[in-house]
Amino acid sequence: MDFTIGGSNKARNTPRKPSSRGGAIAGWLMTAVAPFGENEEHAMDQALVELGLGDARLIRGEGAMLPMGFEPGTPQDLPMGTLVECHISQATVFSSGVASAGVAWALCVTPEGDECAIVSSLSHQGSMEECESKLRLNLQRKLGNRDLEFRKNDSGQVMFECAVDEIQAQEGFHGVVVAALILPNSLTLGASGGPTRSRNLGISSVGGSLGGPSGLGGSGKSDFGF
Repeated sequence: MDFTIGGSNKARNTPRKPSSRGGAIAGWLMTAVAPFGENEEHAMDQALVELGLGDARLIRGEGAMLPMGFEPGTPQDLPMGTLVECHISQATVFSSGVASAGVAWALCVTPEGDECAIVSSLSHQGSMEECESKLRLNLQRKLGNRDLEFRKNDSGQVMFECAVDEIQAQEGFHGVVVAALILPNSLTLGASGGPTRSRNLGISSVGGSLGGPSGLGGSGKSDFGF
């Protein structure tokens, strides 16, 4: 499948680092599977514990844009009662079937040369391979909607990561598969100071328990494979 984005041949300004207050905002991808819940809530709580979020207070992030200054980080222990922003995808099964969930982020550049980052999440009643393909396509579409291009590292690789996992149902039990981008310090940093853009509003991994950079698991991919 071709994941290139149309219009990528246009000239772009030299990327400008985002002016976030207080430094970078680290985040990491993880997945978890809980196949033996007595009900969906029980299974979901098991999954959150596996993710390291069992004792955190969660705020579910919505929308495509990540805070200005986002950078990939490594998983860390969170103090009990911590208020944490997460972009979460979850899928459930009961007694039969398979379900999958995934989350992906990409570092991007605007036509004006500003660096930013976007996120996409997806749940799917099917295999994790199907979920990953749909997730990548959704991420591509989000870039296209905003006229963004992928940032690339010094080796020319797209700066992108995803984490996808699946669950096989167990007879008589509720199961949950969860994927999450965890942003532990986003609620105090990056709330302002980034660039603004005028718009015409009238115009319309695979598998594993960890995702992210430096071989932390999940899909472990650093680009789209083109």
